Amino acid sequence: MSSSSSSTPTCHLRVRANTVVPGASSKKTRGLRRLNAVAETSVMEVVELKKGIAELYDESSGLWEDIWGDHMHHGFYDPNADVSVSAPDHRAAQIRMIDEVLLFAGISEEAPIRGPKNVVDVGCGIGGSSRYLAGKYGANCKGITLSPVQARRANALADAQGLANKASFQVADALDQPFPDGQFDLVWSMESGEHMPDKAKFVNELVRVAAPGATIILVTWCHRDLGASEKALKPEEKRLLDKICSAFYLPAWCSTADYVQLLQSLSLQDIKAEDWSPYVAPFWPAVIRSALTWKGFTSLLLSGTKTIKGALAMPLMIQGFKKDLIKYSVITCRKPE
Repeated sequence: MSSSSSSTPTCHLRVRANTVVPGASSKKTRGLRRLNAVAETSVMEVVELKKGIAELYDESSGLWEDIWGDHMHHGFYDPNADVSVSAPDHRAAQIRMIDEVLLFAGISEEAPIRGPKNVVDVGCGIGGSSRYLAGKYGANCKGITLSPVQARRANALADAQGLANKASFQVADALDQPFPDGQFDLVWSMESGEHMPDKAKFVNELVRVAAPGATIILVTWCHRDLGASEKALKPEEKRLLDKICSAFYLPAWCSTADYVQLLQSLSLQDIKAEDWSPYVAPFWPAVIRSALTWKGFTSLLLSGTKTIKGALAMPLMIQGFKKDLIKYSVITCRKPE
């Protein structure tokens, strides 16, 4: 898979999407084998992983909201802009990320006429994306998270913002969603795929709950695509990712190409993928700076050991991006009619 992007230095950067067409069957088979290897996690390990994820976000979500607001994901920035921007600018960048992803996926701005009507937010955090989509399109949004604290807070915020009739949230597993087949015309996963121990099952669930013709949007952390002669990452790359996995309760990583090959194997249409790493570069340095303020530091110390462990690993994310090992991947497709 190849990728390219524009470098227009404007506030609303538009990234040129590369449509990925089926082909390269041997690479496709190899990628699916790698995904199967990623999924080889014992039942006990999966239980412990999910418990750790829930506890991490139970601990950290209040701290994040207090400093960063509703949206628990990267912002979208002009790579040529001054990275020393204010907190409101970072929050605006997080909103811009949602809008840019929608544009990339071809979701109409002509709300509510052509916008999505029923949305599932998989790994919803405290519901920022759901409430934004509900407000933008008048859509009915349902969010799921492993964290009871997040689900309660997301529902409380929806109620406070007058959106309780449009956005609701519950504790549920993304690998076993509590929804019938074909319910949603937009399936949205913003930075949750990296937590999934079985990427194939995760994607199959996204496809299952999507209605015929629905758009599926997957924004996730990936490792770099492997070269034609490579069977695995370099040992030093794997060691770096293992440290990040330990801190953030992540299973084994996969590449963007692995995801694309999986989507192709399911006969999905209009598959597009892009590396937006240059557009999120200011994010982790900003998070670290916010943690080093008096408010951030004292709140962090009070938050819990899992949150502190995650904070200490944040420089590793910067290192991974600088080494072109970690990729911020935006992947979209459409379920056949």
